[in-house]
Amino acid sequence: MQPGPGPLALVGSGEYLAVMAGVEGALIEGRPRRYVQIPTAAAPEGPDRLGYWLDLGAAQAERLGVQQVPVVVRDRDEAGSEDLAALIAGAGLVYLSGGNPQFLARTLRGTRVWAAVEAAWRSGAALAGCSAGAIALTDWVPAVRTPARAPEPGLGVLPWLRVLPHFDRMRSWAPDLATRAAAGRARAARPASDSGFLTFWASSRATRPHWIWARWRWSAKIRALARIGVLARMAVPASRSRPARI
Repeated sequence: MQPGPGPLALVGSGEYLAVMAGVEGALIEGRPRRYVQIPTAAAPEGPDRLGYWLDLGAAQAERLGVQQVPVVVRDRDEAGSEDLAALIAGAGLVYLSGGNPQFLARTLRGTRVWAAVEAAWRSGAALAGCSAGAIALTDWVPAVRTPARAPEPGLGVLPWLRVLPHFDRMRSWAPDLATRAAAGRARAARPASDSGFLTFWASSRATRPHWIWARWRWSAKIRALARIGVLARMAVPASRSRPARI
């Protein structure tokens, strides 16, 4: 493993599916074969949903020939657990799967588990977030399905970036979300030229992986992040080659 932070992956959808095995395999390639999977974002949906993500993750780990390491954090008490944090040591890839982005950020922020994740990434492990997980890795986490609720701070790995997965569906859930994302950037202390946002297509029936078309404002900082391995990839239907403009 190379010294310094590992690669980052922002994924629109499809975590743990066979179509994404190439992406996840590339992230863990050359790193310890410990695949840490954190399904916290799905905790508000109950134990059955957590089990769903863990089963998908187990199948993907088997495809990749790596060890699945589930770290099941359902609340802030568990996020403060030394035992759960210790499971993250030696990870080759840490994955934050989908669900509720505000719950995910609120639960992990400032805890032992998140400190262990950040330490693993800064020591060379790959770090990935899908959908809610991708949003939570920034510093701006909107309540996607409750537009009246104020955005909350994220985990801050990619500050000044706005991530909008499923933006084609979000236009029906929250038609002004992209506008609010841009307005949030304008109000931030950082100059707008040093920030940007990514938009991702949603797909529930993925047939093949594609590079996404990302809409963001390039800057020296974003280019530097790209050089150290910010990977934006997702699964989309074969009939789509690029998203419509928003």
